[in-house]
Amino acid sequence: MRAFLRPSIGFVSPTVALVVGLVVGGVLVATVLLRFRSAVAEAVPQPDTTLAEAVLSRRLIDLMDPAVVLLDADDVVVLANPPARALGIVRDTRLLVPELVEHARAVRTGGRRRADIPLSGALVGGGPRLVGVHGMRLESGPAPAPVALVLQDVTEARRVEAVRRDFVANVGHELKTPVGALSLLAEAVEDAADDPEIVQHFAARMRHEADRLTRLVRELIDLSRLQGGEPLPELLPVEVDTVVAEAVDRTKLAAAAKHIDIAAGGQGGLVVRGVESQLATAVTNLLANAVAYSPAGTRIAVGARARSGFAEITVTDSGIGIPRQDRVRIFERFYRVDQSRASSTGGTGLGLAIVKHVASNHGGSISVWSEEGLGSTFTLRIPLAGRPAPAGEATPPEAVVVTPPEVALPARGAGSAPDSGGAVPADSPKGRS
Repeated sequence: MRAFLRPSIGFVSPTVALVVGLVVGGVLVATVLLRFRSAVAEAVPQPDTTLAEAVLSRRLIDLMDPAVVLLDADDVVVLANPPARALGIVRDTRLLVPELVEHARAVRTGGRRRADIPLSGALVGGGPRLVGVHGMRLESGPAPAPVALVLQDVTEARRVEAVRRDFVANVGHELKTPVGALSLLAEAVEDAADDPEIVQHFAARMRHEADRLTRLVRELIDLSRLQGGEPLPELLPVEVDTVVAEAVDRTKLAAAAKHIDIAAGGQGGLVVRGVESQLATAVTNLLANAVAYSPAGTRIAVGARARSGFAEITVTDSGIGIPRQDRVRIFERFYRVDQSRASSTGGTGLGLAIVKHVASNHGGSISVWSEEGLGSTFTLRIPLAGRPAPAGEATPPEAVVVTPPEVALPARGAGSAPDSGGAVPADSPKGRS
């Protein structure tokens, strides 16, 4: 009986058999599942990564700001993003600008290169534009290859560069003139030391040149501050009547020297938000400019009125007017319509540029109406106090009014302006600074 109950060598307990069976069954199931998954993966086609990258690349090109054009070896357009088509340089599969085609061919034969290429206003719509073009050959080797052209509008950048170069050159010229005059006058005084009358004469000339140099430096500093060199002071309520009265007081001596009558008037009681000293400087520059370029014995009218939430301060002078081609540029620094009159008027060429920046800093604008043979009217628009400038209502500082405005002139009476804006024909040419 004991021998029967003693376990034999080949006997396995039920528990161990159960565990072993479960392990073996799990391995078999896992193997079957893995083989099934592999078969399914092989049956399902995998996504084409090359196609996905091409779609993403095309989407990226379409979202780029620069215009991108891809030409094949035969100069056929195979790709052009929306900015390129918006420029009007591509029609179907043709590149419409011969200069761009020539640039692409030069890139195809000579490799990568850059150039500035003008586009006509009729092609792009609006005014003419200047685009910087970067051309790249996409394949190496002697055979003709596709070319990519990347175009960026550089019109404003090139204009700013030109203005900066002109500014540096003009500053040097304007500073050289009074400094050279002072040097010559000092030598003359030294040579005429024994003649008190000549010394007094040259001393007066030296004082005049020194005043001109001081005025130039002061206006350069003012212009630098207005252009963002210093933060704009807090805008406070300013009475327009006070600004006009201060400007008239500053220019009355120069006007009296030429027997010019300054007639002030218009709508009283207007209040704007701004910096009183800057606004007074702007109106003073307009009046001083009018005095400098108006014939002797004429009249200048300055007035104010409220219109569309703005206070409009107008200065109307007499003369033959400003030529049409010069009206846009008269607000540039150192620009003068008639350079030959610069020394006789004593202007620095910065007066109207300062006015433009004062207007811009106050959320307003400066514009000019002028007609050759009638005269000129400058209009400074500043938002009235209590009402911000509506978006899009103020014209930009460079704006030029091409139709005569309704000038706010003084009321009729002694010293008031005549009809037609006080414009009286004159024989001398008009220059502006």
